[in-house]
Amino acid sequence: MKKTALIALSVTACFAGSAAMAQTEWPERTINVIIGASPGGDTDFNARTMARYFEEITGVGMVITNMPGGGATIATSAVRQAEPDGYTMLFGHTGHVIVAEVSGLADYGLDAFEICCVPAIDQGAVLVASASSGLTSVEDVKAAEAGSITFGTEFGGYSHLQGLIFQEGAGIEMNIVDTGSAAEKIASLLGGRIDVAGIAYGAVQDYVDNGQMVVLGQPNDERNPLLGDIPTFAEQGVDFVMNNPYIIAFPEGTDQAIVDKMGQVMQQITEIPGYAEDLEQGFKQPVAFLPQQEALERLNTIRDTYMPYRDALQASR
Repeated sequence: MKKTALIALSVTACFAGSAAMAQTEWPERTINVIIGASPGGDTDFNARTMARYFEEITGVGMVITNMPGGGATIATSAVRQAEPDGYTMLFGHTGHVIVAEVSGLADYGLDAFEICCVPAIDQGAVLVASASSGLTSVEDVKAAEAGSITFGTEFGGYSHLQGLIFQEGAGIEMNIVDTGSAAEKIASLLGGRIDVAGIAYGAVQDYVDNGQMVVLGQPNDERNPLLGDIPTFAEQGVDFVMNNPYIIAFPEGTDQAIVDKMGQVMQQITEIPGYAEDLEQGFKQPVAFLPQQEALERLNTIRDTYMPYRDALQASR
């Protein structure tokens, strides 16, 4: 009896394994990766870097479709409405999915997608001040008269939330204005129209090196060594930690086997030395990866942290 049971169990296991393999024949054709950002930025860079290594591993290409605008809701809506066949994928970050929900730009959030993984975490962001502002440190910011510092952002977006959380953590009041994209923030800093902004360090390093901007700190829980000798805000007595995980997600209803396969391939990508070198050279970003369950836990914790700022974000719309 025991021998018969073992044989039956083995047959069942083989059958189940074959079925699982059949479900994971994906990918067999080009995948459309939709991002809610313009070409050239950090999200676009991460998506294109991932796509290049994805093709090396699977032999299947990815086409990157940029759909900026609407706080990334144009992109996220396109993914939500796509066929759940595994050939349309969202590559975004917390600003595109979580902040859009918190700010009221979208009436949906994480639950509207099949979250695959966190393929990377942006740890290259810094707050910088223009040289013309006269601000050289966090202490200068704290000592400034209420409302005298102008913080440039995109109303209702991730950088707006950066400004709100920073001023609360520092116990200050800034004049938060709608400046626009990262490129527009840089132009406004250089032109003296704003004093402080949150931007990827790789985008402003040259201006810092030539004295046109001053880095105030990095909002990481621990120093990102790729940023050099830049202190965290926590080290400077400011409760301001804001990492920005990227998100790979599929339309709701996508086969779990496809979601799992994408997560496995992404993890393989993060183990390639050349990938780490690309991230460092591009945006001073160390390699990071969270599989599905850990990703969901991290993202839901972030959502809970951001939700108290809902009224402030929505008031700016």
